[in-house]
Amino acid sequence: MRKILLFILAFLYASLIFAQSNVYIVQENFDETTLPSGWVTMGNGVNNWYVSTSNIAGGKPNEAQLKWTPPFNGVSRLVSPSVDLSDVSSAVMTLKHYPSFFGANQAVVGVATSSDNGTTWNSVWSEQYNTNGQYTILETIESPDFGKDNVMFCIYFEGNSSAISDWYFDDFEVYTVESLGVELTSIDVPSIVNHGEHGISFTVRNTGSSKIESLKVRYIIDGETYEQTFNTDIPSMEYQQLTFEDKYLMQPDDSYNLQVKIITVNGEYDDEADNSLSVDIVSALGYTQMIPMIEHFSSSTCGPCVNVNYQMAALTDNHEGQYTYTKYTTNGPGLGDPYYTAEGGTRMTYYNVMGVPQTFLNSVDQGNAAVTEENFMNAFESPAYADVRGTYTIESNTINITADFMSYFDMENVRAFVTVNEKTTTENASSNGETEFHHVMMKMLENAEGNVMNINAGEYQRLEFSYDMSSTFVEEMDDLEVALWLQNYDTKEIYNSHYAYENSEHCHSVKDLLAIVGGDAPPTLYLSWNKPENGTPVGYDVYVDGELMADNLNDTYYSNEDEDICYNAKTAEVVAVYEDGKTSVGVAMIIVRDTNVEETTCGNISVYPNPANDVVKVSTVNGQQTTVMIYNVMGMLVETHYVRSATNEIEINVSDYNPGIYFFNVDGEVIKVIVD
Repeated sequence: MRKILLFILAFLYASLIFAQSNVYIVQENFDETTLPSGWVTMGNGVNNWYVSTSNIAGGKPNEAQLKWTPPFNGVSRLVSPSVDLSDVSSAVMTLKHYPSFFGANQAVVGVATSSDNGTTWNSVWSEQYNTNGQYTILETIESPDFGKDNVMFCIYFEGNSSAISDWYFDDFEVYTVESLGVELTSIDVPSIVNHGEHGISFTVRNTGSSKIESLKVRYIIDGETYEQTFNTDIPSMEYQQLTFEDKYLMQPDDSYNLQVKIITVNGEYDDEADNSLSVDIVSALGYTQMIPMIEHFSSSTCGPCVNVNYQMAALTDNHEGQYTYTKYTTNGPGLGDPYYTAEGGTRMTYYNVMGVPQTFLNSVDQGNAAVTEENFMNAFESPAYADVRGTYTIESNTINITADFMSYFDMENVRAFVTVNEKTTTENASSNGETEFHHVMMKMLENAEGNVMNINAGEYQRLEFSYDMSSTFVEEMDDLEVALWLQNYDTKEIYNSHYAYENSEHCHSVKDLLAIVGGDAPPTLYLSWNKPENGTPVGYDVYVDGELMADNLNDTYYSNEDEDICYNAKTAEVVAVYEDGKTSVGVAMIIVRDTNVEETTCGNISVYPNPANDVVKVSTVNGQQTTVMIYNVMGMLVETHYVRSATNEIEINVSDYNPGIYFFNVDGEVIKVIVD
């Protein structure tokens, strides 16, 4: 009887772990900086395959890239390691790709298999293309190689490589399909966010043949766990983004690890490893306007570059003051541009540029085309968690530059780039018919690899250069511009950029910012700061949590005595304003609560009685989880409470506490409590 019972229990458990185990034969997202381990190239164009930092094919950065050069005519293959398909008769194949053609041309791409180490290839899917654009392939495939134990897959290009500039590929997957299957494909919370409440979103894909009607999902962050059951209607092979109802409050200048896991699908338990993801998140002090950085590789010997230059001129004319631009001249095609420099070559190597034209927007590869209006506005409207300002003056052939690079979160080993460009050049005209060129890079300071710096949250670092431009290709010294940007050299992410102000005194930042909340409830915010060490600002802009509270203020202090504003885990920032609307980088900090504030009615939180003997009552929002962390005067954590009250308050027993002062951190707001 006992054996029968154990068998029944085991059977029931096995039936709860649903048969969603889609077996991934190939699952490659090209997320590394080089070709994946075990992948090789075969056929023609074996040196034309790279991994690009772009996401042009429609996946997430990075992606595989086939370049046209060195030119070839034939079949070029990107080949996977061999896999055992002894028990496989058919599978599902998905692939995202983007062809970028030169003019009216066409070529074929496909997927093939081989069971004799690449001697013979059997195509399982192919198609001829002649139009630029994103394509997503979803096919059920069969091959004579299925059922064998040594099968390689390949993505292949067939044709003349001169027909294309590039061909991008991403998210190449081959797998068997069960009835019920789901994949957690991404956590859709940025790695850097502004502090405050954030929705937790994620994306799933139905990898089974049956419709997904419900998902139970859990997220864990900073020791807190949230679960929710989502009612869905996700057809086979489709994606859907979902968002938890419970938002999470992220504190300024803090970091978090967020984990998301699928628990059940259609009521059945999920034990698959690909249904749990985690990401690290930094919560910044604030944010500012993004000024997109355009990097453009071109040459006066390049015919296709002409049209891209015209399109880029039209784009920038429509967005004056909203971009920063540096154009690197290249040493090809042919003899290349007469103004080519080794520093431009270093940037070509950094971005794996093998041919021109090629444009990058905030380091994201735009291919051989101009930056589109849509892509530009998407970049411009995204938040920036760093700020850049600078000025320059010219004395004879020498340019003098001062530049400040500020961050709203702690940055380590970030690189600040400074280029001196000529706005318009003519003497580098060559064979493509163009007679003038714009934003042409003449010099990178200190060099093309940037300037390494560490920046604390709310602070800035300064660079100063003086350089004799007579050794460069400069045509007119009074026609220069200076481009500044801040970049993660490893990931290539650009945090922000700006042109330096021309022929101007430097816009120095304020010093010694102090931000305190004090007084009776509602509390009053007091800000004070000192004038910049140099410079003559005409006023100061004051921000609280990114909201402009006072503009062009003449005083070096600010208070909100006449305003009723809650200061729960907020930040303050002051920007010095100069003539003609020029501004410094800001100085920012977390607003400090004065320890003399005994009780707060800020927002929905209050703590009473204060002083207390036995019990402290903390107000809460009905039904929402509240985190209360209690510290003694030595800064030691006494205890932590995670509570979700059915009423509007909770009680905390302090009868065992030693008499003295304690600090209650209630969802990020710190209140001093005296225990008698």
